[in-house]
Amino acid sequence: MAQHSQNNQPVEVSEELDALSCELLGSALDALAAGVEVPVIVSVEDAAGTRVTNSFSEDGIETCINEAHSYIASLVAGKTGRPDNLGVPVRYAIVYEGAVDLENNGYEDALILEFAEKDQQAFSAYVLWQGFGAGEAFQWCDPEPAGEVDSLL
Repeated sequence: MAQHSQNNQPVEVSEELDALSCELLGSALDALAAGVEVPVIVSVEDAAGTRVTNSFSEDGIETCINEAHSYIASLVAGKTGRPDNLGVPVRYAIVYEGAVDLENNGYEDALILEFAEKDQQAFSAYVLWQGFGAGEAFQWCDPEPAGEVDSLL
C-alpha cells in the first residue's frame, strides 16, 4: 500500500502496518456483510508484533473517535496499563463507519481507515461499500486515499 505525502513524495507502508490495516479493514467488511454495525475499532501493535484490539461504541461517532485517539495516546505515553504484554505501540490502525462526499453522486457509505507507524506520516483512506447484511452479495471497492492525518505515535 503506497501513499503520497503532501509534498507528493511516495511513502512506503511497512508490511506490518499493511497487514494490520488490511486485517482490521477485512474484519469490518465481514461484519457489514453479516449485518453487524461496525463501532470505532482500534488495533495497536508493538515492535515485537504483540497486537491489541479495542472498540468504542457507547457514545456518538465523534466521541468514540476521540476516545480511540485518546486510548492510543495513553498507551504510547504509558499513562494506562498496557494490556496483554503490549509494549510501546509502534503502529496502529483505526476503522469506523462513515460517509464520503463524492460531489456528483452525493454521500456514499464508507469505512474510514486511519493508520500510522512510528516516525512516519499518518494517513487515512476509505472503502465504499453497499449491501449491509447482504452476505455474499455485499459489495465494496478498493481502498482510496483520503489524505494525511496527525499521527498519534
